[in-house]
Amino acid sequence: MKHLTILIPDAQAAPSTVSCIVGAHQVFTCANNYWQATDRNPLFRIETAGVSHESAFLDGLLTVKPQAHIASISRTDLILIPSLTIDFKKAAAGNILLTDWIREQYKMGAEVASMCTGAYMLASTGLLHKKNCSIHWNAAENFKDLFPGVHLKTEKLITDEEGIYTNGGGFSFLNLLLYLVEKYYDRPTAIYCSKILQVEIDRHTQSAFTIFTGQKSHGDEVIKKAQIYIEEHFEEKISFEELSKKLAVGRRNFDRRFIKATNNTPVEYLQRVKIESAKKAFETTRKTINEVMYEVGYSDTKAFREVFRKITGLSPMEYKLKYNKETVV
Repeated sequence: MKHLTILIPDAQAAPSTVSCIVGAHQVFTCANNYWQATDRNPLFRIETAGVSHESAFLDGLLTVKPQAHIASISRTDLILIPSLTIDFKKAAAGNILLTDWIREQYKMGAEVASMCTGAYMLASTGLLHKKNCSIHWNAAENFKDLFPGVHLKTEKLITDEEGIYTNGGGFSFLNLLLYLVEKYYDRPTAIYCSKILQVEIDRHTQSAFTIFTGQKSHGDEVIKKAQIYIEEHFEEKISFEELSKKLAVGRRNFDRRFIKATNNTPVEYLQRVKIESAKKAFETTRKTINEVMYEVGYSDTKAFREVFRKITGLSPMEYKLKYNKETVV
């Protein structure tokens, strides 16, 4: 029987931490039960582990008592890291002991999966360096600042690389768990768990859930002015040559600074602002695709659809049908 360790953080935990711990235990218990019902032995022995006698959440409203101290687990096969607080700064207190233990277990052959902002702890081990990683889109900028050597892929729901798994935000950790169930057990078991727990299987992107607000905490005041100008004039035809002159910056230097500050080219930033405005229009109005397209500054239907799908993972009509109740009626 394989061993599964669900970690209980000692610090920087959030309400979602409890959801991840309980959800992971329930999904893998469901998978074990299915194997027993189909005349097979359970695949995993599931154990929660930490470094404290108990961890408190929600200002002491809930406490979780790990079943084991990590020091008592000499070998495990799969480690699940729950989400942490979104304003994570660095691994602290007992979490340092957890990161050291994760690193050693990985060296001995264990696989490691982080749920949502659990990627902070995983990245603190150094195991994500130069690897792909997903995380909640709302934590992306902070994560990039802390771990610039990690290849962040916020559009992806799940990443899978060299025995290391990460996933996007919120309750999408359930999709990661189903992914792991399919990988370790089999497809029928994953389908069974998805039906029992009523979780959509085979989701691959979280792009449709992203709210683009623009990264403005970079400290480059010139680029911040450019961002504000774009956001206030996105429906117009913007010349970045003229904008860079207006800000007294050479065009090549302007592009370089813009990418460094926002992780987008000026054109990409403009596209994201336009599409964010289009999304809000689709969510809250009865306007047609063409009406919204013209309002946000597009005149080419094909170009608008292509950019919209690239950013959200959905066509304009699919997005409108998904998020606007009036459209359905």
